[in-house]
Amino acid sequence: MMLRVSTKGEYGVRLMVDLARHYGGRPRSLTDISQAETLPLAYLEQLVKLLREADPHW
Repeated sequence: MMLRVSTKGEYGVRLMVDLARHYGGRPRSLTDISQAETLPLAYLEQLVKLLREADPHW
């Protein structure tokens, strides 16, 4: 059985992995992450907006 992950889910995981890889270093811009992960900047901006608006008590 193959697990299917949405584009949003895949890009979200890639964003978080990039942030984890660079933890403790200089702050990463979305432009840096977009270029390093070859992800569309506009899509990353939408994902980060959703994460910022998420209920932390969920």
